[in-house]
Amino acid sequence: MLHGSPTGVIVGAVLCDARSVTSEHAPAVDTGAVAELAALAKVVSRQRAELDRLRDSVATSAVLERAKGALMATTGCSPDAAHEALVQRAEVGHRTLLEECWLTLGALVPPLPTTPVPAAEPTAPAPQEPLTGPGTAETLGRIGKALVYVRSPQELVAALLEHLAPGLGADAVLLYRRLPTHGLELAAHAGVDPALAELWHQVPPVSGIAPLEAIKTGEPVWLEHFTKDREEFHLIGEPHAPWRSRAWLPLTDGGGTGTAIGVLRARDAVFEPTERELLLAAVRLCAGRLTALGTPSEPPVPAFSRTVQTVLDALPGAVVLLTPLRSATGEVEDYRIDAAAPNAVDILGRSGREMIGAHILESYPSVAGESLWQGYLKALGGEPYEGEPFVYEEIVAGVPLTATYSVRAARLGDGLLVTWLRHDTEERQEQRLADMQRLGNLGWANWNLVTRQVTWSSQVYTILGRDPGRGAVPLDLLPDLVLPEDAHALARAVSALTRSGARLDVPFRIRTGNAVRHLRAVAEAVTSPDGTVVEVHGFVQDLTAQRSAELALVDSERAILVQRGVLDAERALAMRLQHALLPLPSKPVRLCGLRVEVAYLPAQAGVHVGGDWFSAVELPDDAALFVVGDVAGHGVDAVATMAQLRFTAKGMVSTGSSLTGALARLNFLLLHSRDSQSTATLVLARYEPADRRLVWAQAGHLPPLLVRGGEVRRLDRPNGMLLGACAEPFYDSAEFRLEPGDRLLMYTDGLVERPGEDIDAGLNRLAEAIRTAAPDSLSALLAEMLQEERRDDVCVLDIRVPLEDEE
Repeated sequence: MLHGSPTGVIVGAVLCDARSVTSEHAPAVDTGAVAELAALAKVVSRQRAELDRLRDSVATSAVLERAKGALMATTGCSPDAAHEALVQRAEVGHRTLLEECWLTLGALVPPLPTTPVPAAEPTAPAPQEPLTGPGTAETLGRIGKALVYVRSPQELVAALLEHLAPGLGADAVLLYRRLPTHGLELAAHAGVDPALAELWHQVPPVSGIAPLEAIKTGEPVWLEHFTKDREEFHLIGEPHAPWRSRAWLPLTDGGGTGTAIGVLRARDAVFEPTERELLLAAVRLCAGRLTALGTPSEPPVPAFSRTVQTVLDALPGAVVLLTPLRSATGEVEDYRIDAAAPNAVDILGRSGREMIGAHILESYPSVAGESLWQGYLKALGGEPYEGEPFVYEEIVAGVPLTATYSVRAARLGDGLLVTWLRHDTEERQEQRLADMQRLGNLGWANWNLVTRQVTWSSQVYTILGRDPGRGAVPLDLLPDLVLPEDAHALARAVSALTRSGARLDVPFRIRTGNAVRHLRAVAEAVTSPDGTVVEVHGFVQDLTAQRSAELALVDSERAILVQRGVLDAERALAMRLQHALLPLPSKPVRLCGLRVEVAYLPAQAGVHVGGDWFSAVELPDDAALFVVGDVAGHGVDAVATMAQLRFTAKGMVSTGSSLTGALARLNFLLLHSRDSQSTATLVLARYEPADRRLVWAQAGHLPPLLVRGGEVRRLDRPNGMLLGACAEPFYDSAEFRLEPGDRLLMYTDGLVERPGEDIDAGLNRLAEAIRTAAPDSLSALLAEMLQEERRDDVCVLDIRVPLEDEE
């Protein structure tokens, strides 16, 4: 505080000297002198505080007097009554007197009443709702006090950001004003990078601009959902916007120009009710301060411009009147459009009087410093300007707009009369038409039957394979160009078109070189008042690619039907072979004292039959053989391999081969079979009823499950590689005794495998199903395990050892 004035500087220096002489390395000083200096510092501090108070009082008094004057003008009350009304309204609204003054200056009072209100009882507008949010009144009080000292819109937004940042989390504040051209101008900003502010300094009147939307509707725009908001609005700072939530609040300043204040936050959160309340109240305060600051307005349009506008309203073409805007030194800084012909259209699409009031450098900034700008200056000096055609490019919402213009300018009074011609309209239309014909592979044609004049586009010559030097063909000779098979139909359609005006739409073919093209002609007639056809126009389209695709599709459908028939025949043959080779018993059978039940379920998906199989037979030595196998693949080949393995295994074990020996020979057989790529899994089991001993071996197959005493366990698999995988595999066997009441399940992998599931999970699921299913029901077990669509065949041997009282 002491360093704010010369006296403070002197006292501060003295105090520094006093402190320095009290150090341990300095001689002692008079303590009385130090006390006098401290007292002097206190006096200076009190005087400075009083000076700040008086300055605040003067500034506040100025605001109060302006608010009293506004209230006196609108209500007709006396100065004392106006002061009392402001005090009462502040008390009712729970606001400070300074805040109430800013609200009054913000033009928030009602219109002037028809009957003057007596001075003793001034009529005041309905007070605003009291502020309820915690800290809202304190924050508004600080903002109202800060507004006393602002001298420009830039200082205003800086003050707003300073006082809204702590509680509201504001990171940037922007102030936009609406231009006479209906666009927006960034009047002030705080917390925004200067380069970004320059990029968004001028905003065209396009849709999706949040501040413009707030000004138009008079309602706040709350952007609180970033991903959704950027689909609807052009967000400032995109695509790397640091602000995730924004609020745009409209107000109208004293100049009558629409204004919006934006508060931008980096945090991604909605504005709470108390935060919205604070923002709306703060903007109302700012409206009063902007009124006090004043708003520069455009000068009125002179009578000369109105006269010129009357003339231009009757003129064709693109004509405007430009009024130069000069600096204090007389240099031309810009031009304003003060009159425009109805047919004048700029590159942005604005036409006629929509252009009036626009500034050249604001609307078309790229002309600055160019030859056109220099030509305008020469024309102002009295020398008419006629420039060479030039290309002008404008970027609107990220989209480049390009056009070619020729411009003329001549002095008219103190302004410029400017005309222009846009050259590329017709050329661009023709180019677009040519592109459309090329991309659509079609061309237009016109036949005048009165003058016999025929006009074709260049694409028609290309489609028909005709040299343009030979000229176009009359309509009645068009059938001569097509194949003889199609000429009669085309000639009949042309005759009906020229006689009665019937619309023509005929496919036909032509030959170009060694190829045949498929074309289509569509045409309609133009008739005279008596119904006579005088002109025919239409188009010719090349459908060769489409027709070729249709023919290829037909061929593919035929091939698919043939292949489907082959597959159906193969499937039927495989099913018949399977039923013949693998007959299923209709009910459980007794085999060597065991109860054996068999289930075979083919896959529900696909058209192929699989290679799952089983055997349950009695051997010559009163033993029993149980086999379950699975051949890789489907169809007739799988069924054939299955039959070969099934009968060979049965024959080898029946003639005395051991189980491991049979597996080794089956592996050799599969490796040297016709289809040496086949593989198979297999489990063989030999049951000796005398001692209920079961010997078994396996080749890459899942282990049988043994159910004993309510417990389910997997049998430990002996060594064994799947058949057809190795020339010298090793096979081992295992044995155990079956007890009365035991249940043994041998099965193929279709029972337990599921896509994306580990095989152990399937085996655990099978064990759980055995525990929960009905004890004597194989069908219940299958229903529990096969609830979903089956992708593979399922084969199950359910072997049970009867209890002694059941035998």
